[in-house]
Amino acid sequence: MELGSQSRWRGLLHPLNLAGLLTWCAVAFTLPYGDTPSQPWRWGCALVFLAAFLLATALPRASWQRATLLLVEAAAALALVRLAHHSGVAPALLVMLAAQVAASWPPRSAVVAVAALNLGMYLVLRGVNGHAGVVVLIFAGFQAFAMLTTHYARGAEQARDRLAQVNADLLATRALLADSSRDAERLRLSRELHDVAGHKLTALRLQLRALAGEAGAPPGLALCERLSAELLGDLRAVVQSLRDSDGLDIATALHALAAPLPRPRLHLLLDDNVQLHDTALAEAVLRCVQEALTNSARHGEAQVLHVALRQHQGHLLLDMHDDGQLRGELHEGNGLTGMRERVAEHGGRLQLQRNASGALHIQAEFAA
Repeated sequence: MELGSQSRWRGLLHPLNLAGLLTWCAVAFTLPYGDTPSQPWRWGCALVFLAAFLLATALPRASWQRATLLLVEAAAALALVRLAHHSGVAPALLVMLAAQVAASWPPRSAVVAVAALNLGMYLVLRGVNGHAGVVVLIFAGFQAFAMLTTHYARGAEQARDRLAQVNADLLATRALLADSSRDAERLRLSRELHDVAGHKLTALRLQLRALAGEAGAPPGLALCERLSAELLGDLRAVVQSLRDSDGLDIATALHALAAPLPRPRLHLLLDDNVQLHDTALAEAVLRCVQEALTNSARHGEAQVLHVALRQHQGHLLLDMHDDGQLRGELHEGNGLTGMRERVAEHGGRLQLQRNASGALHIQAEFAA
C-alpha cells in the first residue's frame, strides 16, 4: 500500500471515526433480535453501511466519490431503520451519517441534507411505529449535537493548520534573516579590515621600505618590511574569504517552512551550483514553495511535495509537483495569481499544468 493510502486509512483512528465505529457495533449488537426472515437483510444493510463508511473515511472530504458513498450510507441506514424498527437503535446510524455530512459539506448544505434524512426516516417509520414523529425528534437532537461537535472539531483542526502555516512562515523567514544578517556582518568586517587595518599596514610597509633603503639602515628593517608584506597578503586573503559567500541557505529555510506542517512532506532536490545572494529572490522562492505546500495539502490531498531548484544559463529554475490528485478543473485562484506576480517581479515566468497522475505541476523560471 502506498504511503498516501496508509495515511488516509489511519484517519480511522480519528476520535470521531472511532466513535462512529462504536456506534455501528452497538447497532449490530441488536440485529439478532427480531423476526428471523428479515435478519439476513438487516445484516446486509448494516454491512453495506459499514463498508461505505470505511471507504468514505479514506477519501478526500470534498470528493464526489465520498458524496456518493454518503448516499449509499443513507439508503442502507434508512432500510435498516425500517427492517429493525423493533429495536429503536438503528436510527443511531443516521447520527453517524449526520456527523460525516457536517465534516464533508458546508453548514447550510449539511443542514438541508440531514433534514432530508429525517424526513426519510419519518416516512419509513410512519407505517410501523405509531410514534414516528417523536423518534425523529429525539434522534434529530442527537444529530444536531453530532453535527455541532464535528463542526467545531473541524474548525479547531483548521485553526491548528493555519497556526502551523504561520509558524512555518516565521521559522523560514527567521532562517533567511539570520543567514542574511551573517552575510551582512561578514561584508562589514571585510570592509573594516580592508579600509582600516589594510590601509595602516600598507602605510607601515611603505615606511619600512623607505627606511630599509637608506644608507646605514639596520639589517632587521628589511626583514620587518618582508614580514609586513606577508601580513598584508594574509589580510587580503582573509578579506577575500569574508567576501566570498555560498549565498543564502535556501535549503534550511525551505525545510523550516515545511517542518511544522503535518503534510505534505517536502522532498527537496537542490543542485550544487545554486547560489542565492539576493534576499528578495530567496523570499520569492520561499513564498512560491509555501503556496505549493498549501495547494498540495488543501486541494490535492498530497502526502509528498517534490521541489527541485537548479540554475541554468543564468536563470533559476523551480520545479514543483506532488503525489496528490487535483480535484476539478485547474483554476488559478488568488494564491497562484500571487505566485505568478512574484515570479514576474523578478523577470521570470510561471507555467501551470496537470501531470499524467492528475497532480498540479508548477514550473517557475527566475532571472537570477
